[in-house]
Amino acid sequence: MVYYANYLQFMERARREWLRSLDIEQDKLLANEGIIFVVRAAHIEYLKSARFNDTLDVSVAVAQCGRASITFEQQVTRRVAEMPSSVLCCSGQVKIACVDGATMRPCAIPPLILEKFSVGDVS
Repeated sequence: MVYYANYLQFMERARREWLRSLDIEQDKLLANEGIIFVVRAAHIEYLKSARFNDTLDVSVAVAQCGRASITFEQQVTRRVAEMPSSVLCCSGQVKIACVDGATMRPCAIPPLILEKFSVGDVS
């Protein structure tokens, strides 16, 4: 069975890849804008187990954008060959905050970056 904390890693990877697809990467944010994104809160519900070698899909949807934070809705589903639909293994909300890279204090998300975020599914 997949260890429960690994679902958070799967969600992190999906968010990181989604941000990368928008040309938003932590090292570039720090170097160019002096900011980074950090996880502020996570609420996860575990529903079904995934097992070794299962094919998993992780979705990312922007649920809410604030001045200094973004809340994502995420799901991890398991594909099952004999079933027409996937099985929901876990779902959750993860809130990330924009912080100053030097002080680690909350700060506003730059407008050019905020424009890239839109509410909706981006699997």
